[in-house]
Amino acid sequence: MTQKPSPQNRLAFDNFTGDVFSLDDALISRGCRAAEESPRKRIMFPVQRSQDDVVQRLINFLQPGTYIRPHRHPMEGASETMIVLKGALCFQTFDEQGEVTERITLNAGSAECMADIVPGVWHNFVVTSANTVVAEFKKGPYDAQTDKEFLLSTPEEGTKEAVELLDKWEREIRNY
Repeated sequence: MTQKPSPQNRLAFDNFTGDVFSLDDALISRGCRAAEESPRKRIMFPVQRSQDDVVQRLINFLQPGTYIRPHRHPMEGASETMIVLKGALCFQTFDEQGEVTERITLNAGSAECMADIVPGVWHNFVVTSANTVVAEFKKGPYDAQTDKEFLLSTPEEGTKEAVELLDKWEREIRNY
């Protein structure tokens, strides 16, 4: 069953309900449109039936211009896997000072479509193609208080400094 974005939270669709989830063109179109209309330029579709599931499975619909603040997942065993299903992005890792330490270009339909990280790695990604769709898998259950820590040397989402930093990363990636 395909869900609509929650009225109280336009940052994510409602969790999927039903026995079998199947990603289809209609959901991809709806998700990409919702991401385009979102002030954050992204929206998530939680595939897991509950935030209490021990494996969190998400479909992220992303547009260029979304700022993902560098963060890490500190919970023991909280590895994270991302697979680009459509579009492209640049996956980045950071040191404690907020400097980029590695960049990996991930493209749908190529061997370079997946990244997997261990817990505690500072990371984010920069979307480089319109209508990018990413499947993400990580340890649950989801708890907003413990799921991630933000890299304090980087600006908060929604600030002028965040826009400037994203512009800087985009320029560097174009020259990468």
